[in-house]
Amino acid sequence: MMPPKKIIISRTDGIGDVVLALPMAGVLKELNPDHEIIFLGRTYTRAIIESCKHVDRFVAWDTLEMLDEQQSILNMKQLGADIIIHVFPRRSVAELARKAHIPLRIGTSHRHYHWHTCNHLVGLSRRRSIHHEAQLNLKLLVSLGAKKKFELDEIPAYYGLSKVKPLDNKFFSLLDKTKFNLLIHPLTKGSAREWGLHNYQQLLEILPQEKIKIFISGSEEEGKLSRPFLVDKFPHVVDLSGQLLLDELLSFINSADGVLAASTGPLHIASALGKVALGLYAPMRPIHPGRWAPVGDKASYIVEEKYCSKCRKKDRCECIENISPNEVKEKLMKLILK
Repeated sequence: MMPPKKIIISRTDGIGDVVLALPMAGVLKELNPDHEIIFLGRTYTRAIIESCKHVDRFVAWDTLEMLDEQQSILNMKQLGADIIIHVFPRRSVAELARKAHIPLRIGTSHRHYHWHTCNHLVGLSRRRSIHHEAQLNLKLLVSLGAKKKFELDEIPAYYGLSKVKPLDNKFFSLLDKTKFNLLIHPLTKGSAREWGLHNYQQLLEILPQEKIKIFISGSEEEGKLSRPFLVDKFPHVVDLSGQLLLDELLSFINSADGVLAASTGPLHIASALGKVALGLYAPMRPIHPGRWAPVGDKASYIVEEKYCSKCRKKDRCECIENISPNEVKEKLMKLILK
Protein backbone atom coordinates (compact mmCIF):
# COMPACT_ATOMS: atom_id res chain seq x y z
CA MET A 1 0.00 0.00 0.00
CA MET A 2 1.25 3.44 -0.92
CA PRO A 3 1.98 5.60 2.16
CA PRO A 4 -0.73 8.23 2.78
CA LYS A 5 -0.22 11.40 0.79
CA LYS A 6 -1.91 14.73 0.18
CA ILE A 7 -2.86 14.62 -3.50
CA ILE A 8 -4.25 17.44 -5.62
CA ILE A 9 -6.44 16.54 -8.59
CA SER A 10 -6.48 19.57 -10.87
CA ARG A 11 -9.48 19.74 -13.22
CA THR A 12 -10.41 23.37 -13.75
CA ASP A 13 -12.90 23.12 -16.59
CA GLY A 14 -16.56 22.09 -17.05
CA ILE A 15 -19.12 20.08 -15.11
CA GLY A 16 -19.03 16.97 -17.29
CA ASP A 17 -15.23 17.00 -17.31
CA VAL A 18 -15.18 17.18 -13.51
CA VAL A 19 -17.67 14.31 -13.17
CA LEU A 20 -15.45 12.10 -15.33
CA ALA A 21 -12.45 12.98 -13.14
CA LEU A 22 -14.13 12.01 -9.86
CA PRO A 23 -13.33 8.28 -10.29
CA MET A 24 -9.67 9.25 -9.89
CA ALA A 25 -10.41 10.19 -6.29
CA GLY A 26 -12.19 6.89 -5.78
CA VAL A 27 -9.29 4.89 -7.15
CA LEU A 28 -6.78 6.83 -5.02
CA LYS A 29 -8.85 6.16 -1.91
CA GLU A 30 -8.95 2.47 -2.84
CA LEU A 31 -5.14 2.47 -3.09
CA ASN A 32 -4.98 4.02 0.37
CA PRO A 33 -8.04 5.24 2.32
CA ASP A 34 -5.75 7.59 4.28
CA HIS A 35 -4.80 9.64 1.22
CA GLU A 36 -6.11 13.20 1.54
CA ILE A 37 -7.67 14.19 -1.78
CA ILE A 38 -7.77 17.88 -2.64
CA PHE A 39 -9.71 18.85 -5.77
CA LEU A 40 -8.63 22.03 -7.53
CA GLY A 41 -11.57 23.18 -9.63
CA ARG A 42 -13.67 26.16 -10.60
CA THR A 43 -16.18 27.58 -8.14
CA TYR A 44 -19.17 26.82 -10.33
CA THR A 45 -18.37 23.08 -10.18
CA ARG A 46 -17.98 23.09 -6.40
CA ALA A 47 -21.36 21.48 -5.66
CA ILE A 48 -20.41 18.43 -7.73
CA ILE A 49 -17.00 18.04 -6.16
CA GLU A 50 -18.24 18.46 -2.60
CA SER A 51 -20.90 15.80 -3.19
CA CYS A 52 -18.17 13.20 -3.77
CA LYS A 53 -17.34 11.16 -0.69
CA HIS A 54 -13.80 10.55 -1.96
CA VAL A 55 -12.81 14.24 -2.00
CA ASP A 56 -11.64 15.70 1.31
CA ARG A 57 -11.24 19.33 0.30
CA PHE A 58 -12.22 21.66 -2.54
CA VAL A 59 -9.96 24.56 -3.60
CA ALA A 60 -11.31 27.19 -6.00
CA TRP A 61 -8.87 27.90 -8.82
CA ASP A 62 -10.69 31.07 -9.89
CA THR A 63 -10.11 32.48 -6.40
CA LEU A 64 -6.48 31.38 -6.29
CA GLU A 65 -5.60 32.87 -9.68
CA MET A 66 -6.90 36.30 -8.66
CA LEU A 67 -4.21 36.64 -5.99
CA ASP A 68 -0.83 38.17 -6.68
CA GLU A 69 1.91 35.68 -7.50
CA GLN A 70 3.53 35.52 -4.08
CA GLN A 71 0.23 35.07 -2.28
CA SER A 72 -0.94 32.37 -4.68
CA ILE A 73 2.37 30.51 -4.24
CA LEU A 74 2.02 30.79 -0.45
CA ASN A 75 -1.56 29.50 -0.56
CA MET A 76 -0.51 26.57 -2.73
CA LYS A 77 2.36 25.75 -0.36
CA GLN A 78 0.01 25.88 2.62
CA LEU A 79 -2.01 23.03 1.14
CA GLY A 80 0.96 20.83 2.01
CA ALA A 81 0.46 18.66 -1.05
CA ASP A 82 2.86 15.84 -1.86
CA ILE A 83 1.50 15.27 -5.37
CA ILE A 84 -0.43 17.23 -7.97
CA ILE A 85 -2.03 15.56 -10.99
CA HIS A 86 -2.72 17.89 -13.92
CA VAL A 87 -5.82 16.23 -15.36
CA PHE A 88 -6.87 19.31 -17.30
CA PRO A 89 -3.62 20.88 -18.51
CA ARG A 90 -3.48 24.56 -17.64
CA ARG A 91 -0.13 26.29 -17.89
CA SER A 92 -0.78 28.72 -15.03
CA VAL A 93 -1.62 25.85 -12.65
CA ALA A 94 1.47 23.91 -13.71
CA GLU A 95 3.72 26.94 -13.19
CA LEU A 96 2.22 27.60 -9.77
CA ALA A 97 2.68 23.99 -8.64
CA ARG A 98 6.35 24.13 -9.69
CA LYS A 99 6.97 27.41 -7.86
CA ALA A 100 5.25 26.00 -4.77
CA HIS A 101 7.72 23.08 -4.92
CA ILE A 102 5.10 20.33 -4.77
CA PRO A 103 7.39 17.25 -4.72
CA LEU A 104 5.67 15.14 -7.39
CA ARG A 105 4.01 16.90 -10.32
CA ILE A 106 2.31 14.61 -12.86
CA GLY A 107 1.35 15.81 -16.32
CA THR A 108 1.16 14.62 -19.91
CA SER A 109 4.16 14.66 -22.23
CA HIS A 110 2.14 16.29 -25.04
CA ARG A 111 2.06 19.70 -23.31
CA HIS A 112 5.42 21.35 -23.90
CA TYR A 113 5.20 23.46 -20.73
CA HIS A 114 4.93 20.25 -18.68
CA TRP A 115 8.50 19.47 -19.72
CA HIS A 116 9.79 22.08 -17.28
CA THR A 117 6.88 22.29 -14.80
CA CYS A 118 6.34 18.57 -14.14
CA ASN A 119 8.78 15.92 -12.98
CA HIS A 120 6.74 12.90 -14.07
CA LEU A 121 5.36 12.82 -17.61
CA VAL A 122 2.74 10.38 -18.86
CA GLY A 123 2.84 9.68 -22.58
CA LEU A 124 -0.73 10.02 -23.76
CA SER A 125 -2.52 12.09 -26.36
CA ARG A 126 -6.20 12.61 -25.65
CA ARG A 127 -7.12 13.94 -29.08
CA ARG A 128 -5.86 10.85 -30.92
CA SER A 129 -6.71 8.26 -28.31
CA ILE A 130 -9.24 5.47 -28.82
CA HIS A 131 -10.00 5.46 -25.09
CA HIS A 132 -12.74 7.21 -23.15
CA GLU A 133 -11.99 10.41 -21.22
CA ALA A 134 -12.55 8.67 -17.89
CA GLN A 135 -10.09 5.92 -18.85
CA LEU A 136 -7.50 8.48 -19.95
CA ASN A 137 -7.83 10.29 -16.62
CA LEU A 138 -7.12 7.07 -14.74
CA LYS A 139 -3.97 6.43 -16.80
CA LEU A 140 -2.44 9.37 -14.94
CA LEU A 141 -2.53 7.25 -11.76
CA VAL A 142 -0.47 4.29 -12.98
CA SER A 143 2.75 5.56 -11.39
CA LEU A 144 0.87 5.81 -8.07
CA GLY A 145 -0.10 2.15 -8.12
CA ALA A 146 -3.28 2.07 -10.19
CA LYS A 147 -3.69 -0.59 -12.87
CA LYS A 148 -2.95 0.37 -16.46
CA LYS A 149 -6.49 0.08 -17.81
CA PHE A 150 -9.96 0.28 -16.33
CA GLU A 151 -12.85 -1.10 -18.34
CA LEU A 152 -15.78 1.29 -18.71
CA ASP A 153 -18.08 -0.95 -16.69
CA GLU A 154 -15.67 -0.74 -13.74
CA ILE A 155 -15.70 3.04 -13.53
CA PRO A 156 -19.19 3.74 -12.09
CA ALA A 157 -18.18 2.15 -8.79
CA TYR A 158 -15.66 4.96 -8.24
CA TYR A 159 -17.80 8.11 -8.71
CA GLY A 160 -18.76 8.37 -5.04
CA LEU A 161 -21.57 10.92 -5.42
CA SER A 162 -23.17 9.93 -2.13
CA LYS A 163 -23.24 13.36 -0.43
CA VAL A 164 -25.93 14.98 -2.59
CA LYS A 165 -28.19 17.32 -0.62
CA PRO A 166 -31.90 16.45 -0.29
CA LEU A 167 -34.08 18.14 -2.90
CA ASP A 168 -36.07 21.15 -1.70
CA ASN A 169 -39.75 20.29 -1.40
CA LYS A 170 -40.80 23.00 -3.87
CA PHE A 171 -39.08 20.93 -6.56
CA PHE A 172 -39.61 17.49 -5.04
CA SER A 173 -43.38 18.06 -5.07
CA LEU A 174 -43.26 18.43 -8.86
CA LEU A 175 -42.12 14.82 -9.33
CA ASP A 176 -44.74 12.18 -10.12
CA LYS A 177 -44.19 8.85 -8.37
CA THR A 178 -46.52 7.11 -10.81
CA LYS A 179 -44.48 8.12 -13.88
CA PHE A 180 -40.91 8.15 -15.15
CA ASN A 181 -39.58 11.63 -14.35
CA LEU A 182 -37.42 12.70 -17.30
CA LEU A 183 -35.28 15.82 -17.34
CA ILE A 184 -34.49 17.12 -20.82
CA HIS A 185 -31.54 19.49 -21.11
CA PRO A 186 -31.84 20.62 -24.74
CA LEU A 187 -29.12 23.28 -25.11
CA THR A 188 -25.39 23.22 -24.40
CA LYS A 189 -24.07 26.81 -24.49
CA GLY A 190 -21.87 25.70 -27.37
CA SER A 191 -20.06 22.99 -25.40
CA ALA A 192 -21.41 20.24 -27.67
CA ARG A 193 -23.22 19.77 -30.96
CA GLU A 194 -26.97 20.05 -30.39
CA TRP A 195 -29.85 17.87 -31.58
CA GLY A 196 -32.03 20.89 -32.33
CA LEU A 197 -35.13 22.29 -30.63
CA HIS A 198 -37.29 21.19 -33.57
CA ASN A 199 -36.29 17.58 -32.89
CA TYR A 200 -37.03 17.85 -29.18
CA GLN A 201 -40.42 19.35 -30.07
CA GLN A 202 -41.24 16.38 -32.29
CA LEU A 203 -40.10 14.03 -29.54
CA LEU A 204 -42.46 15.64 -27.02
CA GLU A 205 -45.30 15.08 -29.46
CA ILE A 206 -44.77 11.31 -29.45
CA LEU A 207 -43.62 10.51 -25.89
CA PRO A 208 -46.44 8.88 -23.88
CA GLN A 209 -47.70 11.46 -21.36
CA GLU A 210 -49.32 8.73 -19.28
CA LYS A 211 -45.91 7.14 -18.65
CA ILE A 212 -43.41 10.00 -18.65
CA LYS A 213 -43.39 13.37 -16.90
CA ILE A 214 -41.18 15.87 -18.69
CA PHE A 215 -39.04 18.61 -17.16
CA ILE A 216 -36.93 21.12 -19.12
CA SER A 217 -33.71 22.52 -17.65
CA GLY A 218 -31.15 25.10 -18.67
CA SER A 219 -30.20 28.68 -17.88
CA GLU A 220 -32.74 31.49 -18.10
CA GLU A 221 -31.13 32.57 -21.37
CA GLU A 222 -31.52 29.04 -22.74
CA GLY A 223 -35.09 28.97 -21.46
CA LYS A 224 -35.99 31.97 -23.59
CA LEU A 225 -34.87 29.98 -26.63
CA SER A 226 -36.46 26.66 -25.71
CA ARG A 227 -39.84 27.74 -24.29
CA PRO A 228 -41.54 28.50 -27.63
CA PHE A 229 -40.69 24.96 -28.81
CA LEU A 230 -40.88 22.85 -25.66
CA VAL A 231 -43.07 24.59 -23.09
CA ASP A 232 -45.63 26.94 -24.66
CA LYS A 233 -47.04 24.17 -26.87
CA PHE A 234 -47.02 21.47 -24.19
CA PRO A 235 -49.01 22.30 -21.02
CA HIS A 236 -47.89 19.05 -19.36
CA VAL A 237 -44.19 20.00 -19.55
CA VAL A 238 -42.64 21.58 -16.44
CA ASP A 239 -40.17 24.38 -17.20
CA LEU A 240 -37.28 24.58 -14.73
CA SER A 241 -35.09 26.80 -16.91
CA GLY A 242 -33.32 29.46 -14.86
CA GLN A 243 -34.65 28.06 -11.57
CA LEU A 244 -31.96 25.59 -10.49
CA LEU A 245 -28.53 26.36 -9.10
CA LEU A 246 -26.00 23.59 -9.65
CA ASP A 247 -26.52 22.00 -6.24
CA GLU A 248 -30.29 22.04 -6.86
CA LEU A 249 -29.85 20.57 -10.34
CA LEU A 250 -27.72 17.81 -8.82
CA SER A 251 -30.39 17.14 -6.19
CA PHE A 252 -33.17 17.17 -8.79
CA ILE A 253 -31.39 14.67 -11.03
CA ASN A 254 -30.75 12.50 -7.97
CA SER A 255 -34.49 12.51 -7.21
CA ALA A 256 -35.67 12.12 -10.82
CA ASP A 257 -35.37 9.01 -12.98
CA GLY A 258 -33.40 10.05 -16.05
CA VAL A 259 -31.85 12.69 -18.27
CA LEU A 260 -31.91 13.18 -22.04
CA ALA A 261 -29.31 15.57 -23.46
CA ALA A 262 -26.38 16.04 -25.76
CA SER A 263 -22.85 15.71 -24.33
CA THR A 264 -23.40 18.00 -21.34
CA GLY A 265 -22.80 18.15 -17.61
CA PRO A 266 -26.35 17.07 -16.60
CA LEU A 267 -26.00 13.93 -18.74
CA HIS A 268 -22.78 12.92 -16.97
CA ILE A 269 -24.27 13.78 -13.58
CA ALA A 270 -27.19 11.44 -14.29
CA SER A 271 -24.89 8.60 -15.34
CA ALA A 272 -22.72 9.05 -12.24
CA LEU A 273 -25.84 8.92 -10.04
CA GLY A 274 -26.94 5.66 -11.63
CA LYS A 275 -29.90 7.22 -13.43
CA VAL A 276 -31.04 6.56 -16.99
CA ALA A 277 -28.79 8.80 -19.09
CA LEU A 278 -29.38 8.94 -22.82
CA GLY A 279 -26.88 11.04 -24.76
CA LEU A 280 -27.18 12.31 -28.34
CA TYR A 281 -23.84 12.63 -30.12
CA ALA A 282 -22.11 13.67 -33.29
CA PRO A 283 -19.69 11.11 -34.80
CA MET A 284 -16.87 13.64 -35.24
CA ARG A 285 -13.61 13.11 -33.35
CA PRO A 286 -12.74 14.06 -30.67
CA ILE A 287 -16.31 14.83 -29.50
CA HIS A 288 -17.71 11.40 -30.42
CA PRO A 289 -19.18 9.02 -27.79
CA GLY A 290 -16.10 6.80 -27.83
CA ARG A 291 -14.42 9.63 -25.96
CA TRP A 292 -17.34 11.33 -24.17
CA ALA A 293 -20.26 8.90 -23.78
CA PRO A 294 -21.98 8.87 -20.39
CA VAL A 295 -20.50 6.14 -18.20
CA GLY A 296 -23.00 4.55 -15.86
CA ASP A 297 -24.99 1.42 -15.17
CA LYS A 298 -28.05 2.86 -16.97
CA ALA A 299 -26.25 5.09 -19.47
CA SER A 300 -26.46 4.87 -23.24
CA TYR A 301 -26.18 7.02 -26.35
CA ILE A 302 -27.27 7.42 -29.96
CA VAL A 303 -24.93 8.39 -32.78
CA GLU A 304 -24.91 7.91 -36.54
CA GLU A 305 -22.37 5.17 -37.22
CA LYS A 306 -20.22 6.97 -39.76
CA TYR A 307 -17.10 9.08 -40.02
CA CYS A 308 -17.89 12.75 -40.58
CA SER A 309 -16.10 16.04 -40.01
CA LYS A 310 -18.32 18.39 -42.00
CA CYS A 311 -19.39 20.33 -38.92
CA ARG A 312 -15.87 20.84 -37.58
CA LYS A 313 -15.98 24.57 -38.38
CA LYS A 314 -19.74 24.96 -37.95
CA ASP A 315 -22.09 25.27 -34.99
CA ARG A 316 -24.70 22.92 -36.44
CA CYS A 317 -24.20 19.24 -37.16
CA GLU A 318 -26.22 17.38 -39.78
CA CYS A 319 -25.32 14.00 -38.33
CA ILE A 320 -26.75 14.64 -34.87
CA GLU A 321 -29.77 16.50 -36.25
CA ASN A 322 -30.53 13.53 -38.49
CA ILE A 323 -31.16 11.30 -35.48
CA SER A 324 -34.91 10.76 -35.67
CA PRO A 325 -37.25 11.51 -32.76
CA ASN A 326 -38.72 8.02 -33.20
CA GLU A 327 -35.28 6.46 -32.70
CA VAL A 328 -34.80 8.49 -29.53
CA LYS A 329 -38.25 7.49 -28.25
CA GLU A 330 -37.59 3.80 -28.89
CA LYS A 331 -34.19 3.90 -27.19
CA LEU A 332 -35.56 5.85 -24.25
CA MET A 333 -38.47 3.47 -23.73
CA LYS A 334 -36.09 0.48 -23.78
CA LEU A 335 -33.96 2.11 -21.07
CA ILE A 336 -37.03 2.94 -19.00
CA LEU A 337 -38.35 -0.61 -19.19
CA LYS A 338 -34.93 -2.25 -18.73
